[in-house]
Amino acid sequence: MNQPVRGAAVLDAPTRNRRYLSPRNRIVIALAFCLLSTALFMTVNISGNLGFVLELRGRKVAAMILVGWGTGLATVAFQSVTNNRLLTPSIMGLDALYIFIQSLLVLLLGTSLVGQVGTYPMFFLNVGLMLLVASALTATLFGKRSRSVYVVVLAGLVLGAVLRSLSSLIARMLDPSSFLLLQDSMFASFTMVNPELLGLCAVIVVLASWYLFSMRATLDVLTLGKDAAVSLGVPYQRTVRRVLLVSTLLVAVSTALVGPITFLGLIVAAVAYQISGTGRHAATLPMAGLLGVAVLVGGQTILEQLLGQATALSVVIEFVGGIAFIWLVIRKAST
Repeated sequence: MNQPVRGAAVLDAPTRNRRYLSPRNRIVIALAFCLLSTALFMTVNISGNLGFVLELRGRKVAAMILVGWGTGLATVAFQSVTNNRLLTPSIMGLDALYIFIQSLLVLLLGTSLVGQVGTYPMFFLNVGLMLLVASALTATLFGKRSRSVYVVVLAGLVLGAVLRSLSSLIARMLDPSSFLLLQDSMFASFTMVNPELLGLCAVIVVLASWYLFSMRATLDVLTLGKDAAVSLGVPYQRTVRRVLLVSTLLVAVSTALVGPITFLGLIVAAVAYQISGTGRHAATLPMAGLLGVAVLVGGQTILEQLLGQATALSVVIEFVGGIAFIWLVIRKAST
C-alpha cells in the first residue's frame, strides 16, 4: 500500500499557490505602502501655514515619485538587457558626467553666471549630454561590428573614472564659494527641486515607462540571452539599443531633476526580484518602481520627522547601496 509523502511534497499546486501571495497582490501591497508613506510625509508634524507647507511637501513627494519610479524601471530594464543583476545605468558613467558638467560650468561661468543659464537650458544640457554619451556607447556596441554588451559597461566604467578624476581636478581649482556651490550639486536633494521641471519630467517618465512596460514580454525573452532571443524572432540589436536609450533617458531625467543617486536602482531592483514572486517583467517592473518610491518617501519621512534631517537621504542610500553591492558580488561569486 502506497504511503502518503509527508512535508511540502504532499501539497498540490493549488494548495501551494494559496500559501503565497500572487504577484498582483504583492504589487498592491507595495502600492499601499507607498500611499501610506506619502500620507505620513504629508501630514506628520504639520504646522504653520498649511498651504505653504503642503505645497512644499507636495513638491518633494512629486520629485521622489518621479525619481523612484523612473530609476526602478530603468534599472530592471537595463539589467535585463545586459543579463546581469549587478549593473545599473549609472555604471555607464552618467552620474560622473553630471558632476563633471556642473564642475565645468562653475569653473567657466562662475557662481553668478551659472544661475543665469536658465532652468530649461540647464536641464536639456544635462539630459542631452547624458543621452549623447549613451548614444555613443550604444553606437560602439551596435556598429558595423557586433560587440558584447559588456563593452558598453566597460566603456562606461572607464568614462566614469576619467570624469570623476577631471571633476576632482576642477574642484581643486575653485575658490571656496564656487566649491560650496559645486558641492551642493554632488548629492541628490529633494528640498531644492525646481517646480518648473516637474511637469516636463512627469511627461518624460510616463512616456518612457509606457514604452518599457509595453516591452515587458520582449524583456522576458531577452533575459534568456542573445541566441535564444534571436531564435525566437526578437530583433536583438535594435531592441537592446532602444531599451538602453530609454533606460538612460529615465536616469538622466532623474539625475538632472534632483542630482545623482548611484545605488538606488541597484537596491530596489534586487529587492524587487526577491519579493515579486515571479521573474516576469509584468511584475518586476512595477514592483521596482513602487519600491523606489517607497524607499525615497519613507526614508525622507524618517530623516525629516524622526532624525531632524541629520543627513541627506542620498548619503544613506549610497552607504546601504555600497554594502548591498558587495553582498551581491559575494553572493554571485559563491553560486
